[in-house]
Amino acid sequence: MLAPAVSFEFFPPADEAGSRELVACVERLAPLGPRLVSVTHGADGSSRTRTSSWVARLQTATGLEVAPHLTCVGATREQVLALACEYRRSGVRHLVVLRGDPPGFRASPTSRYQPHPEGFAYASDLVGSLSRSGDFEISVAAYPEGHPECPGIDADIANLKRKAEAGATRAITQFFFDIGAFLRYRDRCASSRVHLRLVPGILPITRLPQLLRFAERCGASVPAWLRRRFDGLDDDPDTRRMIAAHVAIEQAQRLRSEGVDEFHFYTLNRAELTYAICHALGAARAASETRVERASGARVAQRA
Repeated sequence: MLAPAVSFEFFPPADEAGSRELVACVERLAPLGPRLVSVTHGADGSSRTRTSSWVARLQTATGLEVAPHLTCVGATREQVLALACEYRRSGVRHLVVLRGDPPGFRASPTSRYQPHPEGFAYASDLVGSLSRSGDFEISVAAYPEGHPECPGIDADIANLKRKAEAGATRAITQFFFDIGAFLRYRDRCASSRVHLRLVPGILPITRLPQLLRFAERCGASVPAWLRRRFDGLDDDPDTRRMIAAHVAIEQAQRLRSEGVDEFHFYTLNRAELTYAICHALGAARAASETRVERASGARVAQRA
C-alpha cells in the first residue's frame, strides 16, 4: 500500500517564542513533503496581517505550497477579494475558504453568526466569486458529525454540495474520533453527488482539557473510551504523548483500510506527534525515496 498524502495546518503566532516554535515545527515537518500547508487567521477573522506575513515567509523559506485560510467574517466583499488578489500576486494558488466564526466565539461558543452587511454571507458565496477567476484551487470545510449551527447532517451535506458546485475541489473535515461517523458521512456525500475530495482532519491530542474545549466549540464528539485512556495522566506528559500517538495512528490506519489516502493534520504548531504519526503511516519513508529519485534524476540530467 502506498503511503498517504499529507497536509499540515499551522496558526500564526503572536509573539517571538511562538514564532520560534512554529519555525521548529515547520523545519521538522517540511521534509515529509506535504501536499500543502495551511495557515489560519483566527476563528473570528482576526490576525490577517500575521497570516499574510507567515504565508510569505513559509513560501520563501520552504518552497512548499502554502494555502492561507480566507473567511467571510469581519470584512466587505472588496476587502476579502483584495486579500485574495494579494495572495495571487505573491504566488499563492490554493486557498482554504471558510465562512468563519462570529466575533467573540472563543469566549462564548453560543455566539450567533451574522454576515457582514457588505460582505459574503457564506463560504459558498465566496467560493463562487473566487472560482470564477480560475486563479485558485479551493479547499473548504466539512463536518462528519454536523456543524454545530446546522439542523442536521442532511442540511450539512447540502451546504457542502453548494460549495462543491460553486467550485471547491477538496474538503477538509473537522477533527473526529468516530470512524463510523466519517464513513457514513462519506457515503452520504457520494449518494448526494457531492463531487469533491474528502480529506479527514486529524487532531493529535496534546492535552485532553484542550481537546474537550475544541470539541465543544465545533460539535465534535469525544467518546468515553478516549476520555478513559487519559484518566490519571494530568501530570504525566510522556505517557499522554504515547497514548495520543497510538490513538491517531490507529485512527489513520483504520481509515486507510477504508480507502482513505490523504490526511490533514491540525498540528497546533507542534511537530512531535504529527511527525510520529506520519512516520508510522510511511509518509517519512515515501518522502525520502522521492528525494532520492529526484536527486538521481538531476544527476542524470546534468550528465546528459
